[in-house]
Amino acid sequence: MKYQTPQFIDIEDRLFGPLTVKQFVYLVGGAGLSFIAYRFLTFFIAILVIAPVVALSLALAFWKINGKPFVFILESAIRYYFSEKLYLWRKIPNAPRAENATKISDTPMMPKLTEGKLKDLTWTLDISHTTTRK
Repeated sequence: MKYQTPQFIDIEDRLFGPLTVKQFVYLVGGAGLSFIAYRFLTFFIAILVIAPVVALSLALAFWKINGKPFVFILESAIRYYFSEKLYLWRKIPNAPRAENATKISDTPMMPKLTEGKLKDLTWTLDISHTTTRK
């Protein structure tokens, strides 16, 4: 039995012309808030309210930063702003002096070989040697 694998699952469906449902909702919400501000406020005050609302709705609908929609960036910014922040200061010790570094490098690093490890190593070599002869 053959199954068809879905493709392009990360692309949203276009329902309202070239717009997705989310884009359409952002734009309609911005237009609605702009209309309410225009109707109930004086013209100059309404312009001061309408400009940020339109800019925010356009950014939410179309702007992507590093391939991510603006709504994720806005959510992260709000979370960061309202979350508790803990600042720690840790003093970093000074780097070792050159004379200490030469003493450390003079002693060679040799792994310790115990009797158990030596037996395991010889047994492994014997087994691999006999399997390659056959």
